[in-house]
Amino acid sequence: MISLLLAADAVAKLGAAVGGGLAAIGAGIGIGKIGGQAMDAMARQPEKMGDLRSSMIIAAALVEGVAFFAVIIALLALFV
Repeated sequence: MISLLLAADAVAKLGAAVGGGLAAIGAGIGIGKIGGQAMDAMARQPEKMGDLRSSMIIAAALVEGVAFFAVIIALLALFV
């Protein structure tokens, strides 16, 4: 019985580690794509730079917020 509980705890820790890592990787890819596409758009239309920058910051903040939420869920799975 105790080995079953220890195995479940190990699986939970593995899942939390994988989930947190995937969240960080996904956020990095998302913010990288946002930045790259914004630079392309700024190069094409320099007069829209202010609008693009504010939209880029909002989109990056939303991506980062989702990543933080996923990491918090992973930490809750790890310690609770």
